[in-house]
Amino acid sequence: MTVSGKRRNSGVQGAVERLRAAGLRPTRQRAMLAQLLGSAHRHVSAESLHREAQKAGMPVALATIYNSLHQFTQAGLLREVVVGSGRSYFDTNTGDHQHFYCEQDGELIDIPGETIAVAGVPSPPKGAVIDRVDVVVRIRRG
Repeated sequence: MTVSGKRRNSGVQGAVERLRAAGLRPTRQRAMLAQLLGSAHRHVSAESLHREAQKAGMPVALATIYNSLHQFTQAGLLREVVVGSGRSYFDTNTGDHQHFYCEQDGELIDIPGETIAVAGVPSPPKGAVIDRVDVVVRIRRG
């Protein structure tokens, strides 16, 4: 086995382990997508991940990618960031942070959680609790 083959297998194994730890069955396509997402913090759309999969020679339908991203989000592996009607990114950083969003180029940039404060959050309706508050600060490049 080549060194690159070992790296690829360890990447697949790491992806399988992350899926199992999150309570997801590691199907071939889920493992492939988890491997593409990797362990580094990044923001992807379903379309950009689909392009990555195609470029890597991994046959997967866009609908499967959408379904998998939503399953990963429900399992706590990703965080969905909605920036507009029908426009979402999936963030591999599930820790406490917010985002800058540049509408001109579609770039999403992390804002460390401790650098932003949200005041005046209303009390939730009876029987509900606040899970989290998402802030997207829209920027324009000058």
